Amino acid sequence: MSVNKRPAWVRWLQIGLGAIIIILSIVTLASPAAAFVSVVWLLAIILFFVGIERVIVGIFLPGRSRWSSIGLGILILILAGIALSYPTEAAVLILIFVAIALLIIGASRIIEGLSRRHRGLSRGFHVGVGALAVGIGIAILVVPSFGAALAGVIIAIGLLIIGIQMVITGIRSHKVLT
Repeated sequence: MSVNKRPAWVRWLQIGLGAIIIILSIVTLASPAAAFVSVVWLLAIILFFVGIERVIVGIFLPGRSRWSSIGLGILILILAGIALSYPTEAAVLILIFVAIALLIIGASRIIEGLSRRHRGLSRGFHVGVGALAVGIGIAILVVPSFGAALAGVIIAIGLLIIGIQMVITGIRSHKVLT
């Protein structure tokens, strides 16, 4: 194994980008619900490009699968266009799906915890986690902004940790093992 010196610009890039991510994560923590809507909007843009790709690929595909590719591409374009036009409503719809999934997962955990297969701590953990999932699911259905804020906070904390890691790596890694 040899030690190579990392170029200084790479370190400064890590430190600079890490600092930007830290600042953006703090801004996200200040308004987590808006951050979630922004993520939905960015995903809609990505889906828009996926739809364009599916249509173009479908045009040049031989055989019958071309029409399914074109049709699904157009459907993706329509859904992405709706999400871009109504990002808040798209975010609420996603939150409703997440809430329903949490209700189902929670109920499943509770039922499994109450079964005879689990005893003691395992039983309590299953029922507790299931109740937490059901509670969060109900809270999101009743107050969708709670779900958006929760998702925004989770995203912000993840970005904050990544930003801190990037800055620390940039500061500490002047030599790279190869």
